[in-house]
Amino acid sequence: MAEEAKWYVVHTYSGYENAVAAAVMKAAENRRMTDLIQEVNIPLEKVTEITDSGEKTVERKIFPGYVLVKMILTDDSWHLVHNVRGATGFVGSDGKAIPLTQEEIYGLGVEHRDYKIAYGIGDTVRVNDGPLAGFNGLVEELEPDKNRVRVVVSMFGRETPVDLELDQVEVIKE
Repeated sequence: MAEEAKWYVVHTYSGYENAVAAAVMKAAENRRMTDLIQEVNIPLEKVTEITDSGEKTVERKIFPGYVLVKMILTDDSWHLVHNVRGATGFVGSDGKAIPLTQEEIYGLGVEHRDYKIAYGIGDTVRVNDGPLAGFNGLVEELEPDKNRVRVVVSMFGRETPVDLELDQVEVIKE
């Protein structure tokens, strides 16, 4: 298909997130629509709870009452998702489903960007984007899973650590 699948948010009754996610995928398989409805996701976070018996780590829904669906929006796919028991509709205006932006998708951790990092800790880099564009600095810390690099930049005669995104800096070729 020419159109690319996008992530949409489906509102559900509270506590029905897992049932809706399973029902959407099962209905898509039964109706041979897995090319239109590709993936269903319930964003979760790991939380440590302290109880009388000690600490335990549990997974908690980040957005209770919502399910993310990666799909190509057509009349058929809209009706399939909308008519699943427990789903109340898509998030959007005037009954129209609005897809999530790439930044929202990455922010929720549903999908991850793949970066090829050409620098490492201790390398001298140039900031190529943002308010510090043009400044040079030294890489102090790298966190590729969080899309973050800490660079120490010299501003007004002081060494200042700055947190940037991985694609905001480039290695200086000597």
